[in-house]
Amino acid sequence: MTKPSLEELLRSRRSVRSFSAERLSDEVLERLVELATLAPSASNKQPWRFLIVTSRPVIEKMASVVREATAAVAAHVMAESQVAFRNYGDYFTRFENAPAVIVPIFRGHTVLSHLVDAGLDPELRDAIAVMERDSGLTGTALALMNLLLAAHELGLGASAMTGPLLATGRLREILTVPESWGIVALVPVGHPAEAPRPTERKPVQKVIRWIR
Repeated sequence: MTKPSLEELLRSRRSVRSFSAERLSDEVLERLVELATLAPSASNKQPWRFLIVTSRPVIEKMASVVREATAAVAAHVMAESQVAFRNYGDYFTRFENAPAVIVPIFRGHTVLSHLVDAGLDPELRDAIAVMERDSGLTGTALALMNLLLAAHELGLGASAMTGPLLATGRLREILTVPESWGIVALVPVGHPAEAPRPTERKPVQKVIRWIR
């Protein structure tokens, strides 16, 4: 069978949030992470780690704290937006029935900030801090896209979920994420139990600004 082209993978990939009960082998999960780590990163620092959660009690605890955080936010949403928010917030715990949840974490690329002296203009110092943090985040986001495409090519379903980060503090405790590291997303992975329709995309002309 001919393998799909990169364009075919990009056009056919969907965010899957419903999974069968079939478990994934450690080898498959490790392969996904291996392919993820082929992504580029600033100065090849590879600022990522990948937590692979297959423990059912841990996944359920993660979903519980996300549900609590979502409810706390909902209590302060204006009445006319309550239904819309609750429908939206319902997606935040869709990872709980996946056989595995991969959690990419990152840390900043701290090099330049250690080289400049105290006389540097504060605006430039702030720009360095943002650049160093975002370099780590960007690199890990690139690795995350690799992971999603690799899962799709293997016939698996996955999605990159940032809604659960409402409970970042509690998730950090559960997963023992070091203080100097940030969580990028929760990525449920498994054999898909749904076939989502393609979502509407803005015309390319709407997202391009030419500077000639």
